[in-house]
Amino acid sequence: MGPTVFALRLIDQEVAGLIGRVQMVRPFALNETMVAAAQPAGDTLQRKDRHLSEGRRSLVAAAQKFRLWLASAAAERARSESVYRQYVYLRLQVNAALTQFDLFADAITQRSEAETGVWMSGLDALARDALLIPSTPYAVPALLCYLDRGVGAAIRRARTRLPGGGENPVAIIRVPRERMVGLGIASSLVHEAGHQGAALMELVPALRKAMEPLLGAAAPRAGAARASNPWLFWNRWISEIVADLWSVSRLGATSTLGLMNVVSLPRVFVFRGNLDDPHPTPWIRVMLSAEMGRQLYPHPQWDRVSSLWRSLYPTGRRDVESPETIRLLEQHAPIFVDWLLRQAIPNQMGASISRSLADPEISPQRLDEQLERWNRDARHPERLRPCQAFALIGYSRLNRGRAPVPEIQLISRLLTQWAMVR
Repeated sequence: MGPTVFALRLIDQEVAGLIGRVQMVRPFALNETMVAAAQPAGDTLQRKDRHLSEGRRSLVAAAQKFRLWLASAAAERARSESVYRQYVYLRLQVNAALTQFDLFADAITQRSEAETGVWMSGLDALARDALLIPSTPYAVPALLCYLDRGVGAAIRRARTRLPGGGENPVAIIRVPRERMVGLGIASSLVHEAGHQGAALMELVPALRKAMEPLLGAAAPRAGAARASNPWLFWNRWISEIVADLWSVSRLGATSTLGLMNVVSLPRVFVFRGNLDDPHPTPWIRVMLSAEMGRQLYPHPQWDRVSSLWRSLYPTGRRDVESPETIRLLEQHAPIFVDWLLRQAIPNQMGASISRSLADPEISPQRLDEQLERWNRDARHPERLRPCQAFALIGYSRLNRGRAPVPEIQLISRLLTQWAMVR
């Protein structure tokens, strides 16, 4: 047996192994056990199975075609290096397909966990409610939430490219387990949903374009001048700022209270920030969130939030990094937020961000009414939309000191109910 034939046989065996690996992947519908309330809403599961099945069929067909060629005279005449390069490319495609499966499997397998799986479906309902904006020019994509270790939430948006190619049919939102207790869960989840909503509205590119004249009017020529132009910072951070705005518009003060909990870190991290990080400096981020709430839903509560944050992390100490920049951004925040809320949403016939995102049901006046009903009926939040219910919980905590019922039990009950009535 010549070296070329020997190489072809080895490669053929490896390709056969690849085919076997791909064929071992079973559809989620046949492989996962979960109670009905924990199942993803609508045809989410079928969409994922259909997407993965199409990819598997395509890969198996390509692999089988390659095996037929390996047995041909043309393959024996080819250089071993060239043949092996084709095999390596095929193996990378298979690995990408398995990565896609694992990506979805992390979110689906958790649905089989007692109680946790039902809560995940409740979070799906919360995320969907966060994206239901009246008169929006998009259809809400399928959504899938899951818990993971770590401190940061994240989203793999629908209609973006998956590893190895293909369009993601489902928005997958990862939430840290430690945020399942308290308001941080809603704040983080709706922030990530906001990334999806902003992408569907094409908000961030439009805002960056609208900001260009402001950047050019005071373009810095030296490092010292760089810090004197706040628009440089807002421009760099705009994608995260828009997601925070989305969260405030859907949750009111609950969003800012949850954000405060998320970014409450040792002082050195709270005041650290630079233009290489897409996230605003944590201290500025909380103040900006409060300013968004103040302009969207005017009420004295926002002054209390800002004062509380200043008392927890005072800026007058020597350990504050770049105090001049912190002071500049804090002073400029009201100007920037006013500009941001007045910007038009693309393809919305000139409708402003403020007009499109502000929810009358989250206004302090409306929440006062809901709070009075809650005081008379402990189960009143169960009659509200998910975002409105979380907004009411935070409003009660901030303005009345606590919720009328134990918060942890309430959130658990709400998530379970939303999972059952989707």
